[in-house]
Amino acid sequence: MKVLVPVKRVIDYNVKVRVKADGSGVDLANVKMSMNPFDEISVEQAIRLKEAGQADEVVVVSVGVKQSQETLRTALAMGADRAILVIAADDVHNDIEPLAVAKILKAIVDEEQPGLVLCGKQAIDNDMNATGQMLAALMGWSQATFASEVAVEGDKAVVTREVDGGLQTIKVSMPTVVTVDLRLNEPRYASLPNIMKAKKKPLDEKTAADYGVDVTPRLEVVKTVEPEARAAGIKVASVDELVAKLKEAGAV
Repeated sequence: MKVLVPVKRVIDYNVKVRVKADGSGVDLANVKMSMNPFDEISVEQAIRLKEAGQADEVVVVSVGVKQSQETLRTALAMGADRAILVIAADDVHNDIEPLAVAKILKAIVDEEQPGLVLCGKQAIDNDMNATGQMLAALMGWSQATFASEVAVEGDKAVVTREVDGGLQTIKVSMPTVVTVDLRLNEPRYASLPNIMKAKKKPLDEKTAADYGVDVTPRLEVVKTVEPEARAAGIKVASVDELVAKLKEAGAV
């Protein structure tokens, strides 16, 4: 079985995002970029399936700017076998919308014929949480979202999902699309020897036009603003005073 894993290049989760002075977007100048944390988890899970003998090949895909090859090399250093980079933008500030990404991924899935697509549940830059679901709909495949456990049993995948009320375990027919949550696993660090080996692993470059997909944005960002600063807290001497303050604020 082949496993396909889409990955996205985003601002590193440790970096404090700064909004441009003109409100046209976020400032990416000299900002550290990394693989989306949810995608790291999906790469790790794919590698674990291969190590368990349940997958033969792990292919990672990224759709975006040319610099995304660094993200793909990270996935290759973790243990993926080969990579596909689809260059769909020249400007790092241009974010490819989920539907366009899903259409490109569908074309790649048609070519590669994987038995399983493992996606991060969402990207931490736009929090769309849509690409995996859109891909499943375009393919007509089953899907399992917010996975905290994934097991392959023959031609079925058993997935434990994190839902509002707790956990839900479902069994879906393969091929399938699974989007992963934070508690699925702990991604490994790429060792220096594996980082060196990753430089020699295959990385194919394509364009959105190669797959006949129009990536023209359907949405326009009108304005970007910083979140409102939180007001300073106060200390109270007793529970009675706390209750009185809450009543004054209309919280109780």
